[in-house]
Amino acid sequence: MNHIVTVQDAVTAFADFIEPTAAELNAIEQEMPVVLAEVVLLDAQITAMDRTPNEVDARRIRRARNRVLAARRDLANRTSATAGGAA
Repeated sequence: MNHIVTVQDAVTAFADFIEPTAAELNAIEQEMPVVLAEVVLLDAQITAMDRTPNEVDARRIRRARNRVLAARRDLANRTSATAGGAA
């Protein structure tokens, strides 16, 4: 019979290596404006689903979509510029 402790020791033996690297943290930091813009879009969509959408809700969703597109564009341009490609 195997005890859970032996399985846990095998799983947590590499716990020090599970932490994100500096490069991964930098990538997350670079993508944060896109994530935040997508959260705002999701919030606008949830608000519109909660009631009958009106013109203000439609405008809010449209602006949030534009922010997401702009954030994705900026991220793509920043990524291609650092990779040496043409934007």
